[in-house]
Amino acid sequence: MATETASKRLKTAGPLIGTHNGHFHADEALAVYMLRLLPEYHSSPLVRTRDSERLAECHTVVDVGGEYDPAKNRYDHHQRTFNTTFPNHKTKLSSAGLVFMHFGRAIVSQHTSLPIDHPDVELLYEKLYTDFVEALDAHDNGISVYDPAAVSASGLEKRFKDGAISLGSLVGDLNYPDPVIAGGEPQDEDGLFARASTFIGDVFLRKLRLAASTWLPARATVSEAYRNRKQIHPSGRIIVLSGGGVPWKEHLYNFETESQCEGESEQVYYVLYPENSAPDAKWRVQCVPESEGSFVSRKPLPDTWRGVRDQDLDGVIAAESQKAGKEGIPSGAIFTHASGFIGGHQTKEGALAMAIRSLEM
Repeated sequence: MATETASKRLKTAGPLIGTHNGHFHADEALAVYMLRLLPEYHSSPLVRTRDSERLAECHTVVDVGGEYDPAKNRYDHHQRTFNTTFPNHKTKLSSAGLVFMHFGRAIVSQHTSLPIDHPDVELLYEKLYTDFVEALDAHDNGISVYDPAAVSASGLEKRFKDGAISLGSLVGDLNYPDPVIAGGEPQDEDGLFARASTFIGDVFLRKLRLAASTWLPARATVSEAYRNRKQIHPSGRIIVLSGGGVPWKEHLYNFETESQCEGESEQVYYVLYPENSAPDAKWRVQCVPESEGSFVSRKPLPDTWRGVRDQDLDGVIAAESQKAGKEGIPSGAIFTHASGFIGGHQTKEGALAMAIRSLEM
């Protein structure tokens, strides 16, 4: 019976995957996880060794062996002559990047049930590498986000330590047993690797799911709003989104770049959207940051509005309108943030009026 069970297990197992033993890193932990997302590798066993004879028995080898040859399913990046990068990127690949470059489209296709040559698969393939995998490639290859010499010459200093909370460092921490989880028992190296692979892989899978279910539909929403922006206001500086909770920033910057906007006059300043899907939802007017991730707005809401709420804000706006001889903004203003990056109004018409008035001030 034991022999029969072992034989059945052998027949149902996927192709044998090999990687190195010893101290592990985020790149091979993710590479193994990504392979196992594909049907052909879903049940694949893993061998962790540096023994060349045992590695030769493996169908697919990642991050060890000194060989990069996709035809032989060998994906190492440590050889001196290796300088492969992801298409249209400059960061040298690690084993994570190599596996994603060769299998990423199939992974995205598998998850989305779209044909592998579908344009949306290509969009998600590029996004996942840019937003997630590339940083792991850089971490494993010792590549800094900024040129260290240029940073040193500029005199810039870090305001706080951030290296301990990178994904690479968090996976590195999993090399060491957790006494609480272990319950005082020793944890084997392969078990620690399996835990690390699941940890980094779950993050990747969540990124993929969010990109497919939220980011991709948002692209169509922002595209329509961007195309119609001059129907909202002749300046083209205001766009209105049809729903709330839309991740718009990256898409807006991409559409501006694709349109080859030249100069400040072509930039969008304000994005309007409802708080929720209810018919009577309140509306937000949010300023576009100078760049994605920046806390500096291209054109903040007026200084006199900042930190003021409700009837007081209505009063400030009404007084300014009267003094300037402008048509008043409908009452119902809710707030303007103290930094001026966002404000709110009871109605869409009121939020739009706030945005237009802000353009004029």
